[in-house]
Amino acid sequence: MTNKHRVVAIDGPAASGKSSVARELAKQLDFAYVNSGAMYRAITWQVLERGADPLDADAVRRTVEATMIVCDLHNGESRILIDGIDPSAHLRDPGVNNAVSPVSTVPRVRELLVEKMRAYALDQDVVMEGRDIGSVVFPETPFKFYVDASPEIRSQRRAAQGQMDQIAARDRADSSRRASPLTIARDAQVIDSSHLSIAGVAHEIMERLRTQGLTAKSDQAAKLR
Repeated sequence: MTNKHRVVAIDGPAASGKSSVARELAKQLDFAYVNSGAMYRAITWQVLERGADPLDADAVRRTVEATMIVCDLHNGESRILIDGIDPSAHLRDPGVNNAVSPVSTVPRVRELLVEKMRAYALDQDVVMEGRDIGSVVFPETPFKFYVDASPEIRSQRRAAQGQMDQIAARDRADSSRRASPLTIARDAQVIDSSHLSIAGVAHEIMERLRTQGLTAKSDQAAKLR
Protein backbone atom coordinates (compact mmCIF):
# COMPACT_ATOMS: atom_id res chain seq x y z
CA MET A 1 0.00 0.00 0.00
CA THR A 2 1.22 3.50 -0.85
CA ASN A 3 -0.12 6.08 1.58
CA LYS A 4 -1.12 9.44 0.16
CA HIS A 5 0.26 11.46 3.06
CA ARG A 6 3.42 11.53 5.16
CA VAL A 7 3.72 9.09 8.05
CA VAL A 8 6.17 9.27 10.93
CA ALA A 9 6.34 5.81 12.53
CA ILE A 10 7.30 5.60 16.21
CA ASP A 11 7.69 2.02 17.44
CA GLY A 12 8.93 0.62 20.70
CA PRO A 13 8.17 -1.65 23.66
CA ALA A 14 5.80 -0.91 26.53
CA ALA A 15 6.68 2.15 28.66
CA SER A 16 9.48 3.29 26.37
CA GLY A 17 7.87 6.73 26.16
CA LYS A 18 6.81 6.36 22.53
CA SER A 19 3.22 7.55 23.06
CA SER A 20 4.20 10.80 24.74
CA VAL A 21 6.98 11.38 22.22
CA ALA A 22 4.66 10.72 19.27
CA ARG A 23 2.05 13.12 20.65
CA GLU A 24 4.68 15.85 21.08
CA LEU A 25 6.05 15.30 17.58
CA ALA A 26 2.56 15.49 16.10
CA LYS A 27 2.10 18.90 17.75
CA GLN A 28 5.43 20.17 16.47
CA LEU A 29 4.81 18.92 12.94
CA ASP A 30 1.11 19.81 12.93
CA PHE A 31 0.31 16.20 12.00
CA ALA A 32 -2.52 14.03 13.36
CA TYR A 33 -1.51 11.79 16.29
CA VAL A 34 -2.57 8.13 16.10
CA ASN A 35 -2.18 5.83 19.10
CA SER A 36 -2.41 2.29 17.77
CA GLY A 37 -2.07 0.82 21.25
CA ALA A 38 -5.33 2.46 22.26
CA MET A 39 -7.01 0.69 19.37
CA TYR A 40 -5.87 -2.73 20.58
CA ARG A 41 -6.86 -1.83 24.13
CA ALA A 42 -10.33 -0.78 22.95
CA ILE A 43 -10.82 -4.16 21.27
CA THR A 44 -9.59 -5.88 24.42
CA TRP A 45 -12.09 -3.90 26.49
CA GLN A 46 -14.86 -5.05 24.15
CA VAL A 47 -13.78 -8.69 24.43
CA LEU A 48 -13.97 -8.45 28.21
CA GLU A 49 -17.29 -6.57 28.11
CA ARG A 50 -18.78 -9.31 25.96
CA GLY A 51 -17.58 -11.96 28.38
CA ALA A 52 -15.33 -13.62 25.82
CA ASP A 53 -12.16 -15.41 26.89
CA PRO A 54 -9.18 -13.27 25.77
CA LEU A 55 -7.10 -16.46 25.56
CA ASP A 56 -9.55 -18.06 23.12
CA ALA A 57 -8.54 -16.80 19.67
CA ASP A 58 -11.77 -17.98 18.04
CA ALA A 59 -13.89 -16.23 20.66
CA VAL A 60 -11.87 -13.03 20.17
CA ARG A 61 -12.25 -13.26 16.40
CA ARG A 62 -16.01 -13.75 16.64
CA THR A 63 -16.29 -10.81 19.02
CA VAL A 64 -14.32 -8.40 16.86
CA GLU A 65 -16.15 -9.44 13.68
CA ALA A 66 -19.48 -8.73 15.41
CA THR A 67 -18.34 -5.30 16.58
CA MET A 68 -18.82 -1.99 14.80
CA ILE A 69 -15.44 -0.24 14.91
CA VAL A 70 -15.23 3.42 13.94
CA CYS A 71 -11.91 5.25 13.95
CA ASP A 72 -11.79 9.02 13.58
CA LEU A 73 -9.95 12.08 14.86
CA HIS A 74 -10.95 14.24 17.81
CA ASN A 75 -8.94 17.43 18.41
CA GLY A 76 -6.22 16.12 16.12
CA GLU A 77 -5.85 12.78 17.90
CA SER A 78 -7.12 9.32 17.03
CA ARG A 79 -10.29 8.06 18.64
CA ILE A 80 -11.92 4.65 18.41
CA LEU A 81 -15.61 4.00 19.00
CA ILE A 82 -16.76 0.48 19.80
CA ASP A 83 -20.42 -0.08 18.91
CA GLY A 84 -20.86 3.67 19.31
CA ILE A 85 -19.15 3.81 22.73
CA ASP A 86 -15.91 5.64 23.51
CA PRO A 87 -14.03 3.28 25.89
CA SER A 88 -11.07 5.62 26.50
CA ALA A 89 -11.77 5.85 30.25
CA HIS A 90 -11.25 2.09 30.57
CA LEU A 91 -8.20 1.48 28.40
CA ARG A 92 -5.85 1.24 31.39
CA ASP A 93 -8.13 -0.89 33.54
CA PRO A 94 -6.26 -3.81 35.15
CA GLY A 95 -8.28 -6.34 33.18
CA VAL A 96 -7.37 -4.65 29.91
CA ASN A 97 -3.71 -4.45 30.95
CA ASN A 98 -3.67 -8.18 31.59
CA ALA A 99 -5.52 -9.21 28.44
CA VAL A 100 -4.26 -6.84 25.75
CA SER A 101 -1.24 -8.98 24.76
CA PRO A 102 -3.17 -12.19 23.97
CA VAL A 103 -5.94 -10.27 22.22
CA SER A 104 -3.35 -8.43 20.13
CA THR A 105 -1.87 -11.72 18.91
CA VAL A 106 -5.08 -12.75 17.14
CA PRO A 107 -4.41 -12.32 13.40
CA ARG A 108 -7.96 -11.18 12.60
CA VAL A 109 -7.71 -8.40 15.21
CA ARG A 110 -4.47 -7.17 13.69
CA GLU A 111 -5.83 -7.42 10.15
CA LEU A 112 -8.87 -5.30 10.95
CA LEU A 113 -6.98 -2.68 12.93
CA VAL A 114 -4.11 -2.35 10.46
CA GLU A 115 -6.69 -1.51 7.81
CA LYS A 116 -8.10 1.19 10.12
CA MET A 117 -4.60 2.55 10.80
CA ARG A 118 -3.72 2.81 7.13
CA ALA A 119 -6.95 4.66 6.46
CA TYR A 120 -5.76 7.57 8.62
CA ALA A 121 -2.96 8.36 6.15
CA LEU A 122 -5.40 8.59 3.25
CA ASP A 123 -6.66 11.95 4.51
CA GLN A 124 -3.85 13.58 6.50
CA ASP A 125 -0.20 13.46 7.57
CA VAL A 126 0.17 11.39 10.74
CA VAL A 127 2.54 10.50 13.53
CA MET A 128 1.60 6.96 14.51
CA GLU A 129 3.02 4.98 17.38
CA GLY A 130 2.91 1.28 18.09
CA ARG A 131 4.92 -1.90 17.84
CA ASP A 132 4.83 -2.68 14.13
CA ILE A 133 4.10 0.66 12.45
CA GLY A 134 7.41 0.88 10.59
CA SER A 135 7.73 -2.84 9.93
CA VAL A 136 4.17 -3.80 8.94
CA VAL A 137 1.63 -0.97 8.85
CA PHE A 138 3.70 1.56 6.87
CA PRO A 139 6.88 -0.24 5.79
CA GLU A 140 7.37 2.22 2.90
CA THR A 141 7.61 5.37 5.03
CA PRO A 142 11.14 6.82 5.20
CA PHE A 143 10.42 8.32 8.65
CA LYS A 144 10.88 5.39 11.05
CA PHE A 145 12.03 5.50 14.65
CA TYR A 146 12.28 2.91 17.40
CA VAL A 147 12.17 4.36 20.91
CA ASP A 148 13.60 2.05 23.56
CA ALA A 149 14.67 2.11 27.21
CA SER A 150 16.09 -0.41 29.65
CA PRO A 151 13.61 -2.84 31.25
CA GLU A 152 14.37 -1.35 34.67
CA ILE A 153 13.58 2.18 33.55
CA ARG A 154 10.42 1.04 31.79
CA SER A 155 9.23 -0.81 34.89
CA GLN A 156 9.82 2.33 36.98
CA ARG A 157 7.81 4.39 34.51
CA ARG A 158 4.90 1.97 34.61
CA ALA A 159 4.91 2.00 38.40
CA ALA A 160 4.98 5.81 38.43
CA GLN A 161 1.89 5.76 36.21
CA GLY A 162 0.13 3.50 38.70
CA GLN A 163 0.19 0.61 36.26
CA MET A 164 1.22 -2.91 37.17
CA ASP A 165 2.17 -4.28 33.73
CA GLN A 166 4.77 -7.02 33.91
CA ILE A 167 7.26 -5.51 31.48
CA ALA A 168 9.35 -8.66 30.90
CA ALA A 169 6.27 -10.79 30.23
CA ARG A 170 4.83 -8.14 27.92
CA ASP A 171 8.10 -7.96 25.99
CA ARG A 172 8.15 -11.74 25.52
CA ALA A 173 4.54 -11.81 24.37
CA ASP A 174 4.93 -8.90 21.96
CA SER A 175 8.21 -10.16 20.48
CA SER A 176 7.21 -13.81 20.08
CA ARG A 177 3.70 -13.51 18.64
CA ARG A 178 3.25 -14.88 15.13
CA ALA A 179 1.22 -11.94 13.84
CA SER A 180 3.33 -8.79 13.41
CA PRO A 181 5.75 -9.25 16.32
CA LEU A 182 7.48 -6.32 17.97
CA THR A 183 10.64 -5.79 15.97
CA ILE A 184 12.99 -3.02 14.95
CA ALA A 185 12.43 -2.23 11.28
CA ARG A 186 15.67 -2.65 9.36
CA ASP A 187 15.76 1.02 8.33
CA ALA A 188 14.49 2.47 11.63
CA GLN A 189 16.57 4.90 13.66
CA VAL A 190 16.88 3.75 17.28
CA ILE A 191 16.57 6.27 20.12
CA ASP A 192 17.41 5.24 23.70
CA SER A 193 15.06 7.17 25.99
CA SER A 194 16.41 5.72 29.25
CA HIS A 195 18.02 8.97 30.37
CA LEU A 196 16.15 11.48 28.21
CA SER A 197 13.01 13.45 28.92
CA ILE A 198 10.06 13.30 26.54
CA ALA A 199 11.10 16.72 25.24
CA GLY A 200 14.65 15.44 24.80
CA VAL A 201 13.60 12.43 22.75
CA ALA A 202 11.22 14.55 20.66
CA HIS A 203 14.02 17.06 20.02
CA GLU A 204 16.39 14.30 18.90
CA ILE A 205 13.83 12.85 16.50
CA MET A 206 12.86 16.28 15.21
CA GLU A 207 16.49 17.06 14.41
CA ARG A 208 16.77 13.83 12.44
CA LEU A 209 13.49 14.52 10.62
CA ARG A 210 14.83 17.91 9.55
CA THR A 211 17.71 16.16 7.79
CA GLN A 212 15.08 14.13 5.92
CA GLY A 213 13.18 17.21 4.81
CA LEU A 214 10.43 17.39 7.44
CA THR A 215 10.18 20.68 9.29
CA ALA A 216 8.36 21.70 12.44
CA LYS A 217 5.46 24.12 12.37
CA SER A 218 7.66 26.66 14.21
CA ASP A 219 10.30 26.40 11.46
CA GLN A 220 7.75 27.22 8.82
CA ALA A 221 6.44 30.18 10.82
CA ALA A 222 9.98 31.51 11.27
CA LYS A 223 10.52 31.54 7.50
CA LEU A 224 7.47 33.75 7.04
CA ARG A 225 8.72 36.41 9.46
